[in-house]
Amino acid sequence: MSEGTKRRLRVWSVGLTAALLAGSTVPAFAQDAAPITKIAYISPEAGTDFGWNQQGLAGAEAAAASIGAELLKADAAGYDDPAPILNQLREDGAQFIIAQASGYTTTAAQFARDNGIPSIVWDQPDETTAGLVQAFETHSQEGGYLAGVLAALTSTTGTVGIVISADDVNWNKQAGGFAAGAKATNPDIQILKAQIGPAGYGDAAGGRSTTETVIAGGADVIFGMGDGSSFGMLQAVETATPPAGAEKVWFIDVIGDKTSIDEQGVLLSSVVWDFAPGYVQALADLAAGTFGSTGYTLDAANGGIKLLQTDKISAEAWAAVEAARAGIADGSITVPLTATPAEVDAVISGQ
Repeated sequence: MSEGTKRRLRVWSVGLTAALLAGSTVPAFAQDAAPITKIAYISPEAGTDFGWNQQGLAGAEAAAASIGAELLKADAAGYDDPAPILNQLREDGAQFIIAQASGYTTTAAQFARDNGIPSIVWDQPDETTAGLVQAFETHSQEGGYLAGVLAALTSTTGTVGIVISADDVNWNKQAGGFAAGAKATNPDIQILKAQIGPAGYGDAAGGRSTTETVIAGGADVIFGMGDGSSFGMLQAVETATPPAGAEKVWFIDVIGDKTSIDEQGVLLSSVVWDFAPGYVQALADLAAGTFGSTGYTLDAANGGIKLLQTDKISAEAWAAVEAARAGIADGSITVPLTATPAEVDAVISGQ
């Protein structure tokens, strides 16, 4: 059997069940191929962080369930070279891999090409390879915009804060979107921004101290971005003495839903990233032979990026959020794309 035929078998075998679920016609070539039985998920931190790693794991579980496959879980894999773990997953029988970290992308994409194992990677669309690599991105700035609208309508001090764990492209995109949404809602709003460090993703203590500084500056709504460090941000909000003019300090989280651990009732909302529909769709694309022909984007229009509705949000504020979401979806609202701190600062300063 030629290598080309082997690759076609691998590509088509994934999708028998997914194609049936989607109501698609299964090509005759796929009908004699063994179905995918093992999908692998690798992420840098544990899938219990109520954020990137946990949401990604939930998406991987949904994808595996959609075709009745076993999920091989390799969370808490760290931020170093993922190659040894990818090799182990291959030896364990992985036939499809979700590499849940932008830092894994270059290695994971090359691994997919070298081993013929279709893989999902993040944030580098140039790595997309027909039949083998499909890059995912987010329009996270759209969720940030919605959070900015909500923050501006909730704040009583007229000052809101942005706290980020690191110089991260998605954090910058969300921060710029947040600033744009807040300013569109209240042109006089004051926006404070602080960063924990160059890579403080899991620095809970740093998240707490940095957030406390921003609250001391007068912010009564904090938009926090930081994986494990977000727990420290939440703690700072829970224990904060409200600044002058505020009765309470609120927290807007990102990626996951921390409602179940919000013992003080300070979680106003979260910009939720829902990976499940995209990961399930990727398997359907593999079944249809279109995997790796294009990238996939999580955005406000397809529900991959959305704002969590809680009982802390007033009806008026939520109506404004929904109006903004509709405007983003139909193109009447354009959210700036801010990939760097300098671009975020320009939106905050109105330049």
